[in-house]
Amino acid sequence: MLFANHALFSHILQIYPFSATEWPFLVSIALFFTALTALFLLWITYGRATRWVLALILVLASQAAYYMDTYGVIVDTVMLDNILHTNPQEFAGLLTFKLLMYTVLMGLLPAWIVLRYSPRSTMSKAVLLGKLKLSGVLLMLVVAAVAPFTAHYASFIREHKVARMYANPTFFSYSIIKYLALAAQASEVKTLTPVAQDAVEVDAHKHHELIIMVVGETARADRFSLNGYQRLTNPRLQQEEVLSLSNVSSCGTSTGVSVPCMFSVLGRKDFDKEKAKHMENALDVLSDNGVEILWRDNNSDSKDVATRMHYEDFKTPTFNTVCDSECRDVGMLKGLDQFIASQQDKDILIVLHQMGNHGPEYYRRYPKAFEQFTPTCKSGELSTCTQQEIDNAYDNAILYTDYFLSEVIRLLKQYENSYETAMLYVSDHGESLGEHGIYLHAAPYMIAPKEQTHVPAIVWMGKRFDYSLDQLRPFKDYPFSHDDVFCSLLVSYELDSETCAAKRQVLMANKDLN
Repeated sequence: MLFANHALFSHILQIYPFSATEWPFLVSIALFFTALTALFLLWITYGRATRWVLALILVLASQAAYYMDTYGVIVDTVMLDNILHTNPQEFAGLLTFKLLMYTVLMGLLPAWIVLRYSPRSTMSKAVLLGKLKLSGVLLMLVVAAVAPFTAHYASFIREHKVARMYANPTFFSYSIIKYLALAAQASEVKTLTPVAQDAVEVDAHKHHELIIMVVGETARADRFSLNGYQRLTNPRLQQEEVLSLSNVSSCGTSTGVSVPCMFSVLGRKDFDKEKAKHMENALDVLSDNGVEILWRDNNSDSKDVATRMHYEDFKTPTFNTVCDSECRDVGMLKGLDQFIASQQDKDILIVLHQMGNHGPEYYRRYPKAFEQFTPTCKSGELSTCTQQEIDNAYDNAILYTDYFLSEVIRLLKQYENSYETAMLYVSDHGESLGEHGIYLHAAPYMIAPKEQTHVPAIVWMGKRFDYSLDQLRPFKDYPFSHDDVFCSLLVSYELDSETCAAKRQVLMANKDLN
């Protein structure tokens, strides 16, 4: 409680600043959380496993404390999913001296003391009786702490759920149990649920479609000069005929949620990761209607979206020929000419999943030639850098995405006479860069700051594409979201379905109002 709950008590002090009137309640709430933590530890340990469970809890709590203290994150099921799907390269970027100190001093050392000196517990009636007696004492302490401040606690419990999520180790332990329960449900064999089976082609093909969809990573809408950012982070795109949709919100705050959600028909409010995993997504519907799909990934993976599609891993030099300290997004364009040539007389959708602005080591996300804004933060421990250094490194990575997208457009222009060409870029989620003391992403959506949910979306259309930017321009500031990706992809391939009829009616009604 003294060393692993800095984040918890920092948030409580933000809600109830220390004063002559509030200090008694602050003492009370410290006793409250301490007693509850003791109860939790008391009942998850029994018999000979007691020492080992306590040692494990200490090590895990040291890790949770580091990330909560350093980045302001909450260790919930989404964050656990991110941790388990972090690749070795990403993990290496999170290793810092501060993390080592937390691990050794708050985790391994006290864990060793417990294993070395804690009395060996046995399973007996006497031990059980002792637990019951101690539980009674702790419960009386909880009552004594709460009773004088019932109004304070009523407000705290009702209005400040987020602060309670920083309780260590109780909340992350709850999250682990919930995550394992969800994983057990996911392991059950389930059939694939079809969607949009009524999709039909509504226009005769003059030319086949060739669309490249770029799934961005950790990009914020407010850092694109196309959206009014004061720095010129989009010098190349500003020379192209593109439209930046300025009011797009993400489905989630992490890749593991946002990527499958944007291709799902469920939408953010109804989205369930495991449910979506066993449903067809937009790629399945397109494939069922004759569209050739290729997914190239320079990130973690497709998050089950491209499980049934042609998938290529560009995170290593095996496929990606543009690698220095890490493999670059632009390498995903190599060999696309050959792929397109091999798919004659077919509609084609190519999905490119970027490394983009993946943090915290933003300075690694771009080649040295793109380090235009200096000085930059050269550490994964963002709290040790100045705000300017963090901003500079992050903006340089946006600058590289600008270059990458301009190269995508350049490739598509080569096919304008033979295909209906278009590019759609949309980021999976945004990123906190120190605002409100929060870094990175994956905050619970209900409390996520706008920096994590307001994402960029950019459209380019070739001269033969069935639609034009002029048709889309009236909706430049329309409140789009990832929920609109599913139907946008179907419409782009001239497919119609009742699934998308309601969305189309809302969109056209909005146009009439404008």
